[in-house]
Amino acid sequence: MQKAARSLRRNGTVSQDKPDNVTRDLKRNAARAKRFQFSRNERLPDKAAFSRVFANARRSRDRSFTVLFRKTQNAEARLGLAVAKKNCRLAVARNRLKRIIRESFREHQSILGGLDIVVMNNKGAESLSNRELFKSLAAHWQRCQQVARRGQEKN
Repeated sequence: MQKAARSLRRNGTVSQDKPDNVTRDLKRNAARAKRFQFSRNERLPDKAAFSRVFANARRSRDRSFTVLFRKTQNAEARLGLAVAKKNCRLAVARNRLKRIIRESFREHQSILGGLDIVVMNNKGAESLSNRELFKSLAAHWQRCQQVARRGQEKN
């Protein structure tokens, strides 16, 4: 990696003594990128986990998304995506929705601890702007947190 990242000096020789700024920037960016990955412990891993959420879930719905969630014993929130081709025909649009959902989840993950969440798209969600989608998801995350907190107070 270091050889590929080293830049040629003006005289055409490669610096062998120490990595240059390009290498340091690559390493720094790689470390930063790992924090923003959607890791395995943040996902619903299998069909059984999705089934548990579908079977016993609370629901939050608006014109863009339907969010199903349930309280679990896990400390971290976990996310499952069910972006249907029926409601969003183009793969590019489905992928955009998934990226926006994951990013919004990552930003709000600290308030969603202990929840398993499944987000499903509704018809017309792909035509909304990114700002409208983020606003919609933020409202869903707030509702999830409030309902989960209310459930804790009752126990």
